[in-house]
Amino acid sequence: MSRIVRGGLIQATLCEPATSPVAKVKQAMIDKHVDLIAKAAEQGAQVVCLQELFYGPYFCAEQETKWYDLTERIPDGPTTKLMMELAKKHKMVLVVPIYEEEMTGVYYNTAAVIDADGSYLGKFRKIHIPHCNPGFWEKFYFRPGNMGYPVFDTMVGKVGVYICYDRHFPDGARCLGLNGAEIVFNPSATVAGLSEYLWKIEQPAHAVANQYFVGAINRPGREEPWNIGEFYGQSYFCDPRGQFIAQSEKRVDDDIVIADMDLDMIREVRNTWQFFRDRRPDTYDAIVAQ
Repeated sequence: MSRIVRGGLIQATLCEPATSPVAKVKQAMIDKHVDLIAKAAEQGAQVVCLQELFYGPYFCAEQETKWYDLTERIPDGPTTKLMMELAKKHKMVLVVPIYEEEMTGVYYNTAAVIDADGSYLGKFRKIHIPHCNPGFWEKFYFRPGNMGYPVFDTMVGKVGVYICYDRHFPDGARCLGLNGAEIVFNPSATVAGLSEYLWKIEQPAHAVANQYFVGAINRPGREEPWNIGEFYGQSYFCDPRGQFIAQSEKRVDDDIVIADMDLDMIREVRNTWQFFRDRRPDTYDAIVAQ
């Protein structure tokens, strides 16, 4: 009997100008996502991931301390608690990217993972933090993640998370596979001209190399007043063979991507391509020595 899991990805435009008060922007985006999560539930989604820093703009386009006001504790902050209620209500696993405060002045780009009964399972902190021109000033806002590559045993299967810039590093993607991930979500905020040509190469390659499903989410549209480019949406799911099984064609609009994933396919693919059997970790010392 196949283990079919219906997954959902939510890409959403900014619904309040980034020049509005921070609290107003945050509340508007949370309200919008409450509705979008309900719509995903109506389509039968059992596990849903939101985009990177979902309740605000991609504020790393500038370096302003006002955006520190978006930080929350996990799991004790209001957004995690709200999402726990929604997960229980919809009987849905939720992956929720949040700007996390560990203590005053120590902040992380984090995703909380909540099970379908509303219980908090844990979090992943973005490991690789970019700081590059134009407009990706993330080291101003985030410390590098320090919790490794956890995989969460949810009611739909074993779920891992990799956030945005992390996807450029195959080493962590392999760690998630070695830790047992069956589905890896990558919530992102990435713009055309910088990495679009990689968007549909890298993550299918991770899916193939590690033989798991990948759900990749990207923001859509432009966010003013910054001019760092167009977030081009095009969220998608791919399978352990690297084949696209569902994808959005929308670049500048909201969308919900729904896909049915047969997790038994992982065993089938791994029995065909014995990448984990044939690994040679005894020869890989140079990876960590350099």
